[in-house]
Amino acid sequence: MRTTKGAARTRAKNRLYKKAKGFRGGRGRLLRTVKETLIRSGHFAYRDRRVRKREFRRLWIIRINAAVRAHGLRYSQFINGLAKARIELDRKMLSELAIHDPEGFTAVVERVKAALEA
Repeated sequence: MRTTKGAARTRAKNRLYKKAKGFRGGRGRLLRTVKETLIRSGHFAYRDRRVRKREFRRLWIIRINAAVRAHGLRYSQFINGLAKARIELDRKMLSELAIHDPEGFTAVVERVKAALEA
């Protein structure tokens, strides 16, 4: 007797349709279009997981620069001073400090200024 892929094929299609849940029009209904869309969305997801890290770093640098300029320094001077003062805070923590604890950030800036002058 001839065997068919009926059940297996249906399960495979349903897996794809489940991944395409919420897609509009043929992108969520037509098998060939669903496959193409899932491949493309996978590429975007892979790429943008890396881009997200870059964008957050840019945001933190912008925030630090704005906070440091209020204290009369530039971002590059501040980072150089951090290294000289041996303060090992990353940009994310510095950004959070500048937003949520301005007094603490001011203390860090004062130590940086002292290290730059020495």
